[in-house]
Amino acid sequence: MDTQVRVLGVPMDLGADRRGVDMGPSAIRYGGLADQLASAGIDCIDGGDIAVPRPEESDPDAGGLPSGRAKFFRETKEVCEDVATAVDATLMDGQFPLVLGGDHSIGIGTIVGAARDDEELGVIWFDAHGDFNTPETTPSGNIHGMSLAAVLGDGAFADHDWAHTPAVREENVVLVGLRDVDDGERRRLYESDVTAFTMSDIDTRGAPEVVAEALEIATDGTDGIHVSLDLDWLDPTEAPGVGTPVRGGVSYREAHIAMEYVAEYHDQLRSMEMVEVNPILDEHNRTAELACELVASAFGKRVL
Repeated sequence: MDTQVRVLGVPMDLGADRRGVDMGPSAIRYGGLADQLASAGIDCIDGGDIAVPRPEESDPDAGGLPSGRAKFFRETKEVCEDVATAVDATLMDGQFPLVLGGDHSIGIGTIVGAARDDEELGVIWFDAHGDFNTPETTPSGNIHGMSLAAVLGDGAFADHDWAHTPAVREENVVLVGLRDVDDGERRRLYESDVTAFTMSDIDTRGAPEVVAEALEIATDGTDGIHVSLDLDWLDPTEAPGVGTPVRGGVSYREAHIAMEYVAEYHDQLRSMEMVEVNPILDEHNRTAELACELVASAFGKRVL
């Protein structure tokens, strides 16, 4: 990739119950992101952080939706609008937006900003969770578990243009590595045209085959793709410092080979984000350092 990368931090933890992921962007930077990108031959600049209000200063149920529950909806909406503006401006400047979270609710803003000019955008969502709840189905009210539903205008999100992105079609959205899905979002996933690969699929078919098919689906008829990587996609033995760890995730090498496959589609890669790194739960910043390594693989770093 010849395009300069602009790093955008979003220290957001409004979308989750557990504190700490707001320090994720700093931890990833400290983990050697710039050096890892340089080792892949990528020039990068740091665009700083998007401002995020403190949860202690807000009422989680103020400014909500007409049905269901979405905690800190008003604040999340405002932050995601700022993220979308920053991502769009980055693309307009001819740079590549690399967004660092923060919880996964920031994915709403990244995708909205990347789907500019109504160009069709495919999405690959590497995650242990479906993030397909709506305010009506969520057991927690946490928006980081509703990100994809918001982007696709599902449920109570249907009338909110800040999130619903018509340029993203369900048939070009792929989830990879699911192993913890709520009953309500499971039903909605079955009813949708979203493609979902579970960890069982990876166990049976292997990560390379699954990721290759995911890339084919996301790029079919689209003008570019967005890759979202939640570090809880990996097994907690590899990535202990995440917001919502779940046993049974991908291995270190499976994660790297997945990103190496992503790199083969560099001409179609429009945006990327790394989310849910929680330094409070980490061990010597190893999860943040792993995030940096995976970014480098996605941008073409190889052994030979």
